Amino acid sequence: MSLKRIVSCLLTVVILCTISISCAKSKPQQPEEMPKKTAPEEGKLEKETEKPALPEKLQGKEGVEPSLKVYMQDTGVVEEMPFEEYIKGVVAGEIKNDWPFEAIKAQAIIARTFVLDFIATKGHSKHNKDAHISTDIEEAQAWNREEINDAIKKAVDDTRGQVLTYNGKFTKTWFHSNAGGVTADSKEGLNYKEENPPYIVSVKSPDTGEEVPKEERSWVASFPKSKVLEALNKMGSNITDFSKVSMGNKGPSGRVVNLMFDDKEISAPDFRVALDSMVMKSTLLDSVEYDGETLTIKGKGYGHGVGMSQWGAYYMAKEGKSTEEILTHYFKGVKIAKMWK
Repeated sequence: MSLKRIVSCLLTVVILCTISISCAKSKPQQPEEMPKKTAPEEGKLEKETEKPALPEKLQGKEGVEPSLKVYMQDTGVVEEMPFEEYIKGVVAGEIKNDWPFEAIKAQAIIARTFVLDFIATKGHSKHNKDAHISTDIEEAQAWNREEINDAIKKAVDDTRGQVLTYNGKFTKTWFHSNAGGVTADSKEGLNYKEENPPYIVSVKSPDTGEEVPKEERSWVASFPKSKVLEALNKMGSNITDFSKVSMGNKGPSGRVVNLMFDDKEISAPDFRVALDSMVMKSTLLDSVEYDGETLTIKGKGYGHGVGMSQWGAYYMAKEGKSTEEILTHYFKGVKIAKMWK
């Protein structure tokens, strides 16, 4: 090879090396890839690493089942009993004892959480300051000792001490009979005065099947004007007369948020409670008609629609869903803590 050609080849190599080094210097360094966070598995309840402290009013020892003082509405007596015994009575009062077992277990965890949150936030029953809670369904939960059977005993025993938590605190475990196909957040369904908890969201609810009583799937309720005025007075509305009633705004789930009496807005959830929540079964309304003497309301579903639908839990359990899958469907991002052995 001639000297000229050798020099030319060497120059080419030098130029290529220079370009390569220059590109390497100009190329920005890539940051190290961060490990991806894995989301909780769908339908799984994570264990709470730091369980909430027992409410001070219980005066119990951490990790030990406390004793509960219960105001018995039918007798007016305060009865003391083991916490889990009270829960058995609540589950028996709130759900049918022959329903699918996973639904009964879900109700047991909800009932237990409800009581601890009630005591933590309110301290005692409004009926008696010496009582932690009562059997008054309007204040707390239903209670029926006579309906306790082996299924309920096992469901409570299998979930013994278990509660739902969110950010280390007891959750608001609202529940209702059936949501008419879709649940509501607490503002829409309950006119909840505080901020809506992040774990309470509107979800589809499989609770419109034929096994649901017809009077819950679709209902009609009529009230004389005097009864309506009585309810409005109970609410402190200062409405003494009206000539027209109509539906106002609706929330994301389709529930009526307020009713219009002439030109005055009234909270629909509050009106339902004041009127009769067992007759005006929900605020998921189809129509409201007033003929000058009688208010006729048509709707579907039964209950405020917030949290767990009991009929939804029934159908989910019947389809083979677990207690965890039921609870995480209705309460988002919650964890489970075992308060005592």
